[in-house]
Amino acid sequence: KALQSLNLSWPDAFGLLQAAYFFIRYLFASQTGHVRALFSAFLSCEYKIRCFISRTCCSFQHQYFWCFVFNIHVFGEMPDVFKIGFMMVTINAIICGVAGIFWWNNKLNLPRRELRINSTTMESFALRTLSTTTASSPLSYLSLRRSSSRSLSLPHPSISLYTSPPTVRSLSISSPRLTLRATASSPSSSPEIQNNPQSSPPQPPQGAKLIPLAVSISIGLIVRFLIPRPEQVTPQGWQLLSVFLFTISGLVLGPLPVGAWAFIGLTASIVTRTLPFSTAFAAFTNELIWLIAISFFFARGFIKTGLGDRIATYFVKWLGRSTLGLSYGLVLCETFMGLIMPSTMARAGGVFLPVIKSLSLSAGSRPGDSSSRRLGAFLIQTQLQCAGTSGALLLTSAAQNLLCLKLAREVGVVLSNPWVSWFKAASVPAFASLLCTPLIIYKLYPPELKHTPEAPAAAAKKLERLGPITKNEWIMLGAMAFTVSLWVFGEAIGVSSVVSAMIGLSTLLVLGVINWNDCLSDKSAWDSLTWFAVLIGMAGQLTNLGVVAWMSDCVAKLLQTLSLTWPASFVILQASYLLLHYVFASQTAHAGALYPAFLAMQIAAGVPGVLAALCLAFNNNLSGALAHYSSGPAALYYGAGYVDLKDMFRLGFVMALLQAVIWGSVGSLWWKFLGLY
Repeated sequence: KALQSLNLSWPDAFGLLQAAYFFIRYLFASQTGHVRALFSAFLSCEYKIRCFISRTCCSFQHQYFWCFVFNIHVFGEMPDVFKIGFMMVTINAIICGVAGIFWWNNKLNLPRRELRINSTTMESFALRTLSTTTASSPLSYLSLRRSSSRSLSLPHPSISLYTSPPTVRSLSISSPRLTLRATASSPSSSPEIQNNPQSSPPQPPQGAKLIPLAVSISIGLIVRFLIPRPEQVTPQGWQLLSVFLFTISGLVLGPLPVGAWAFIGLTASIVTRTLPFSTAFAAFTNELIWLIAISFFFARGFIKTGLGDRIATYFVKWLGRSTLGLSYGLVLCETFMGLIMPSTMARAGGVFLPVIKSLSLSAGSRPGDSSSRRLGAFLIQTQLQCAGTSGALLLTSAAQNLLCLKLAREVGVVLSNPWVSWFKAASVPAFASLLCTPLIIYKLYPPELKHTPEAPAAAAKKLERLGPITKNEWIMLGAMAFTVSLWVFGEAIGVSSVVSAMIGLSTLLVLGVINWNDCLSDKSAWDSLTWFAVLIGMAGQLTNLGVVAWMSDCVAKLLQTLSLTWPASFVILQASYLLLHYVFASQTAHAGALYPAFLAMQIAAGVPGVLAALCLAFNNNLSGALAHYSSGPAALYYGAGYVDLKDMFRLGFVMALLQAVIWGSVGSLWWKFLGLY
C-alpha cells in the first residue's frame, strides 16, 4: 500500500524492495535464516506489484553477500573492507542491474512499462562471482600474516613461485596488507625419505573392524528376516528391535567407536523407514541428555582451574599418616568430589590417578615391577572399588545415572524430586559400603607399606607450591555450590536440573573460568550426547511400539511358571544384570541395552517400580570394577600399571559379591524404612 501510494512503476518498486532485502542481510548471520524470515514476505509484496523476476534476484543476492563476507574474513580490516565492499556493491549493482534488465526484458517478455534505472534503485541486483583456484597437490604448510599497515590503498601484490624439483613447490604472495606463503609436496617424496623406514610409521587400519561389523549386521538381519515375528508385536516394532539389537551388538563388539556406531544405528533406523527423521532425532532435545553433556563441562572446569587437585591434596594432608588412613582420605575426597564434579571418568583421570601416582612414586612404589604392591596397587584398587559406590550415591555423580532415570521414565517409573529421592535411597547403603570397602581390600590385597608419615608433609609442600586459592577456583566452587543448591531445591521453585546446570555453566562462561573452546574440545561430552540420545530414542520407541511390554510379559509368564515370589525374582534379575556386565565395556552401554528390559521384567514380576528402577541403577554403578574394561575409570586405573590383570578379575568378582551383600542387607532394611516396598 505504501508503494502504491507513492505511485511508483514496477521497476522502481522492484529495485527499492530488492535493495531493502539486500541491506537487511546485515542483520542475519545465516543465509537460510534470512530466507526463512523475509523471502516469502518480499516475494509476495513484489508479486502484488507484478515484479516477475524477484525470486531470481533474491537468490542472486545471497550468493553475492557471501563474496562480501569473504573479503572481511581474509583481510580482517572491518572498517576498510566495509567501505570497499559498499563501493563494490554499488559498482556491481549498476553493472549487473543494467545488463540484467535488458537480458530479462528480452528473454522473459516483461511488460514494457515505464523503465527507470539508476544506481540507487538497482543496488539490489548485486551479483558477484568469486573464482578460487586450488592447487593440484595438497597444501602441507600455509601461513597468513597481516601487516600492521592501516592504509586504505591496496598496492598490487608481488607473486613469486619457487620450484625445487621434483616434488616440492612453494608459492609466495606478498603485499603491504597480506602475506601468503604455501608449500606443497606430492606423495612421492625424496629418495632419502622413501628409503627411511622410520619416517613412515605403519598406519592403523582404517574403517570398521570387519568381523565385529559382520557379526553385528548378521544379528540384525537374523532377527528381522529369520526369526518369526510374534503376533503381539507390530511390523514396525519388530523392525526397530532388529535395528536396536544391531546397534547394541556393535556397541558391545566395537567395530567402530561408540559414537560413530550409534550414528550408524540411527541412520539405519531412518534409511529402513523404521522411524521418521523427526522421531529418530527427537531424543536430542531431551533434558537429561544435555545435563549429561553439561556435567562433562563442569568436570573440565575443575581440572582446568586445579581445584580438584587442591581438594584431593587437602584430604591427603589431613588423613594420610597411614596407608589405610590415606585410602580413606582419598575415598572421602572421591565422595565429596562426586557432589561437585559429576563424572567418574573425569574424577579418576583428572584428579585421583595423578595424585595416587605421585604418592606411590614418592614412596618407592613403581608400576610394572615388584614394588607396585608397596603402595600403588592398594590405592588403585581401593579407589576403583569405591568409585562405583560414590557414583551411586548421588544422581549427578555419574553420567549413567541420568540415563537410567530417563530410561525408567520411558518404562513408566517416575521419581518425584529425583535428586533428593535418589540420595535418600542410596545414602545409608552407600556410606556403609564406603566405610567397609577400604578395610576389606586392606585385608584381601594388603600393601607392603603400612605407614606413610611423609605423605602429609609432601601434601603440605604441594599446597605451598599451589599458593592461595585463585579467583577462578573460588568462582568454580561458588558456581558449583549454587548449581547443587538448585539441584536440591530447584523443584520447589520450578527450576529443573538441566536448567540449573545451564545457569551454572553460563556463569562459568561469562566469568571466563572456562571458555567455549574448552567445551568444544571435550570430545567425551559430545560423544556421550550423541550415543546417549540414540539409545534413549530407540528405547523410548521400543516402549511406545509395545516391544518392551511384550518382552516383560514373556518373562513374567516364565517366572509365574516357576512360582517365584517377587523378592526371589528381584534377586535373580539383579544378579543376572550384574553378571551380564562382563560382556559390556561401558556402564552407559550396559544401561542403554538392558536397563529398560530388566526394569520391565521386574515390574511384571511384581517388584515395586521405584525400588526396581533405583536398584538397577545402583547395580549399574557397582558393576564398573568387575574387570579392567568394565568402565572408563577401570581402564584408566589398570593402565597405570600397578595392578596385574589376574588381580583385576579376581578382586573385581570378589568385591562385586561383597558389594551385593552390603547393599542387599543394609539397603533392604533402609528401603523398608523409607517405604519403597
